Amino acid sequence: MADNTFDTLMDKIGRREAVCGVVGLGYVGLPLAVEMGKAGLRVIGFEKSSRVTNLVNAGESHIKDVASSDVAALRRGKKLEATLDMNRLAECDVVSICVPTPLGKTKDPDMSYVVASAEAVAAALRPGQLIVLESTTYPGTTRDLLLPAFEQKGFVVGQDFFLCFSPERVDPGNPSWHTANTPKVLGGITPRCTDLGVKVYELFIDRVVPVSSPEAAELTKLLENTFRMINIGLVNEMAQVCDRLGVDVWEVIEAAATKPFGFMKFTPGPGLGGHCIPLDPHYLAWKMRTLAYKTRMIELAGDINSEMPEFWVNKLQDALNEVGKPVRGARVLVLGVAYKKDIDDMRESPALEILDLLRGKGADVAYHDPHCPEILDDGHTPAGALGRSVELTDERLRNADAVLVVTDHTAIDWGRVARLAPLIIDTRNAIARARARLGIAAA
Repeated sequence: MADNTFDTLMDKIGRREAVCGVVGLGYVGLPLAVEMGKAGLRVIGFEKSSRVTNLVNAGESHIKDVASSDVAALRRGKKLEATLDMNRLAECDVVSICVPTPLGKTKDPDMSYVVASAEAVAAALRPGQLIVLESTTYPGTTRDLLLPAFEQKGFVVGQDFFLCFSPERVDPGNPSWHTANTPKVLGGITPRCTDLGVKVYELFIDRVVPVSSPEAAELTKLLENTFRMINIGLVNEMAQVCDRLGVDVWEVIEAAATKPFGFMKFTPGPGLGGHCIPLDPHYLAWKMRTLAYKTRMIELAGDINSEMPEFWVNKLQDALNEVGKPVRGARVLVLGVAYKKDIDDMRESPALEILDLLRGKGADVAYHDPHCPEILDDGHTPAGALGRSVELTDERLRNADAVLVVTDHTAIDWGRVARLAPLIIDTRNAIARARARLGIAAA
């Protein structure tokens, strides 16, 4: 019976006859579902949003990194569909869970989406299914949270059903690295779980990297983003050091980057944003607090990075004071609200806090972002940091008392901004780069 269950599923995967379910069709789930479909697998996407299911079923993508033409082609080929009906999880041989894992206000993990997904999968669980959790989380989640929910049905992991963790590595807007060509780390509860996980993901991922356990896979993702968070915290602190010393931090970074060994270039900015770096290290910190261990570097880097919106707002206020203008009533134009260039993702964007801080100081604030036409209240947006993008006209640039560069989108003509704006505070070095490129003397 056990061998038959494993062999049958392995054979279905090998013949590309396994039905795949993807729970959550967001920035992670939809690209994954599309790659599965392109590999010839039939995919059912599970969503709580009727807007998303309607778009996918109409052959349209709501994710910038996924072309609507790809979704439409898979719909025509009957390889992809979306549904609100979680009972249909019973139809799936492979289930990938790709739901959000936000942090609460106290930086404790909010596992409600994962728990709800696990309960839905458990309700539909049958022998011969492989479940893979992709949502970033703390070490032990797969074994301690998902496994008991599935074993309550009387099934044995590695025999009747199979369970793995494989962290998503999505980088929105990256033109070079995407779902198919980014190596995929995967660890199963048992060796058979890992074997099945590798077998199915190898159908649409160029390289799958098996590890010994779900905990190793969970910790791999946390290490990756903790590394980035701490190094960003270092250069953000260096930006504050250079500000006090009257030295150009960008010049220092570029000079240091000429060293061919022992240095990796990171750049400062307005603070951390996105779905990973601001959140993932705190999952590890939370887990270690439960084991009476303090992750000091994570907490210190988190403190430094969280200070950056206020640092830049204070820089703007000081610059206004130097020209005899109070921040209260000043016309401030913020350029960019996405968390990084050339995308429309505002999750955890420091721009939202910056807008809120400026409005709290009484500034007359407007923003321009070619990728984010409006800021919607998603329940996480700071109070007051809502609005619509304004047109970036010559008149608006000239009439602004100060321009604050938060996101250096390629679509913005930074040379024009440099020529027309009377006062610029630049968190991304976009203006200096534009001036160097165009031969414009620094103001």
